[in-house]
Amino acid sequence: MPTIKDVALKAGVTITTVSRVMNNRGYLSEKTKEKVHQAMQELDYHPSEVARSLAQKQTTLLGVIVPSLLHPYYSEVINALEHHASILGLKLLVCNAQRNAQKEREYIDMLKANKVAGIILCTQSHSSVRSLVNLPVVTLERSISPSVPAILCDNEMGGHLAAKHLLSRGCKNLVMINGGRSSEERVRGFTRTCEESSTFFHVVQASKRQFNQLDYADLINSLFIENHPIDGVFASSDVIAAQVIQICHKRGLRIPDEVKVIGFDDVDLARLLSPALSTIHQPIEELCAWAIQTIVGWDTTKQQSRIVLPVNLIQRSST
Repeated sequence: MPTIKDVALKAGVTITTVSRVMNNRGYLSEKTKEKVHQAMQELDYHPSEVARSLAQKQTTLLGVIVPSLLHPYYSEVINALEHHASILGLKLLVCNAQRNAQKEREYIDMLKANKVAGIILCTQSHSSVRSLVNLPVVTLERSISPSVPAILCDNEMGGHLAAKHLLSRGCKNLVMINGGRSSEERVRGFTRTCEESSTFFHVVQASKRQFNQLDYADLINSLFIENHPIDGVFASSDVIAAQVIQICHKRGLRIPDEVKVIGFDDVDLARLLSPALSTIHQPIEELCAWAIQTIVGWDTTKQQSRIVLPVNLIQRSST
């Protein structure tokens, strides 16, 4: 891998001159700049972002910690964060904590050592709060402390809309499958609406293993074996809802005639299923834009502790 020293030798200038060209500091002739850029191109040399940040006493790097890189929701989150960061000339360092608190702490230490401008946390761990002092930090679809700004969607309203929709479609026996991704408020909204209508319902909690492996088949099969005849399912993510549809097909249950299914997130997967999945739409683009803007405009005296964005129901063929 070429170094700044190799660039200097090829361009016939000093290392200091190469550094000044890269950081656009001081007067340099156009001829010198051209020689340095030509040498960098021929050597395929890419300067370290961290080194440049230290030289400029600023950084263009943002850290993002997610619990899973396999989950479609986090794929769309990372894509949206990268888009909004790049508009502002920022780059992302993405870390996959795999719902492991120790890995999360190690990644936070690494990001701090690399002088990132801030960290966007998509994980739930409370154990890392103390290590985040004096560093701009925002949680996305998580709330870990009143001292850490949180960008959220209206999860309780989402649970309410899901239950209300299933009830409006004639469902009498409802089940919610909670995937454990900060879904307590979704459970609350779903439960409140079912109780107010005196409808039979059941809430089941998926395990950490099921979340990590994105495999909910055993849990879903057990629901149809052990519970009253189920005619409506609210899944706290589109991934879980997709597997409900798959298992219903295998069990000979027609959707939406016998079982109606609604998810949460509205990731691309929802539109690709057959039947297409009704779901609660999360404003992922807006959530990510808020997260980036909060980091960039950081002011410890003016931070909003919670920003809550609305959700809405998307009705498709599964209901």
